[in-house]
Amino acid sequence: MAEEIRAEMVANVWKVVTTVGDTVSEGDTLVILESMKMEIPVVAESDGVVRELAVNEGDVVQDGDLIAVIE
Repeated sequence: MAEEIRAEMVANVWKVVTTVGDTVSEGDTLVILESMKMEIPVVAESDGVVRELAVNEGDVVQDGDLIAVIE
């Protein structure tokens, strides 16, 4: 079952830590967002393989935007 990771706030994508095809474990950082000079890690909520990354460094995400898909 695919798990969609979505943004929980408006933020800038500061750093993309993982790539498509990477195997991740629950709690691994996928992307680091920046909002109001704070760094917010976006983590995998389950074990799996990154099937899609919908953001690039420098992008701006809105609340609810897709960040990644893990299967």
